[in-house]
Amino acid sequence: MDLESMGRAARQAAGRMALAGSGRKQHALHALADRLVARAPAILEENSRDLLAGRESGLNEALIDRLMLDPERLSAIAGDVRSVADLADPVGECIDERSMPNGLRVRRVRVPVGVLGVIYESRPNVTVDVSALAIKTGNAVILRGGKETVRSNRALMKAVAEALDESGLPVAAVQSLDDPDRRHVAGLLRLHRYVDMIIPRGGNALHEFCRENSTIPVITGGMGICHLYVDSEADLEAALHVVHNAKVQRPSVCNALDTLLVHRAVADRFLPRVVARLGRSGVAFRAEPRAVAALGSEPAAAEVKPAGPRDFDTEWLSLVLGLKVVDGLDEAIDHIAAHGTAHSDGILTQDEEAAASFVRSVDSAVVYVNASTRFTDGAQLGLGAEVAVSTQRLHARGPMGPADLTTYKWVVHGRYTIRS
Repeated sequence: MDLESMGRAARQAAGRMALAGSGRKQHALHALADRLVARAPAILEENSRDLLAGRESGLNEALIDRLMLDPERLSAIAGDVRSVADLADPVGECIDERSMPNGLRVRRVRVPVGVLGVIYESRPNVTVDVSALAIKTGNAVILRGGKETVRSNRALMKAVAEALDESGLPVAAVQSLDDPDRRHVAGLLRLHRYVDMIIPRGGNALHEFCRENSTIPVITGGMGICHLYVDSEADLEAALHVVHNAKVQRPSVCNALDTLLVHRAVADRFLPRVVARLGRSGVAFRAEPRAVAALGSEPAAAEVKPAGPRDFDTEWLSLVLGLKVVDGLDEAIDHIAAHGTAHSDGILTQDEEAAASFVRSVDSAVVYVNASTRFTDGAQLGLGAEVAVSTQRLHARGPMGPADLTTYKWVVHGRYTIRS
């Protein structure tokens, strides 16, 4: 792989993409969605080969689930691309405007970031999501997916390239590093002459590697140790449904629930119901002593084990849930601060004051009141798709949609004005 040539081509493509009109970009995205549907048999065939290789190499079930495409998932991905196509184009938007006493008219206008480098693991849907968002926002992107998804990504990239070409946009606007050799990741991280932003999507090891080795600004996030706190004033019946959804609906993703915190006043009534309901869905539990006591005798339908020293610092990505009884809101907030990853955390309560205190005090990218953590997703929050979930504070936070892939420039109009 000639990274220098890829970077140079991406920079040239970014210049053309920045000038592309909204209509041309929208056409490219609808063309991409059409090709995903038309190429579905070939894409799914390549994905099945990735799945077979993944199982043979010992990939765990969480990664297998992330890697898997099926007709329903591929159709949903195409639908997300159409949603992105129909969003308002952020490029050219005036963020603010003012007139100065000397007659200068000053504006801040959104412009593309330029060239993105996105490094991710076994999720072929990311290939399409990031491509779509880059096209929408007039950026170029160099993708580096995991070795587990090489075949799937090659099939998806054919659809992307054809859509760009048909629409008169540069094919080099979306490129993929499909050589699994890790040295290419290190090379991409030092391609600062051409790449403006690195976005890693994966576990802590990938994020640390990027932070420590990149000469390009890095936006980190994605790892989610997610919490729900069930307050003493919660509607327990409704809370049970939310907890079940947050844990079971898709346990292998970063916004799935990892730890349930329950107020001591309702623990004896609520926790046995949680274990019974979620246990029927295959969930196993890691409970601290007060949670074990609240459960009484261990239910036969579920696995309940004492929580180990690192269990509350674990992103399970599977059907495992931590249980803890807390004395109240303050202890719940303290637990989240100590063990969370600033991703997605929520409170279930009818007490508006408690909800407001939780929202003010919990410093996470997305904070929920009476809702499942599973909504931390670009499509679910109205962004069409996302390039990543940022858990840092600079530039972007939470699901990164189109506006988060832009920066701005100052545009100043005068009347041959000079500074006195």
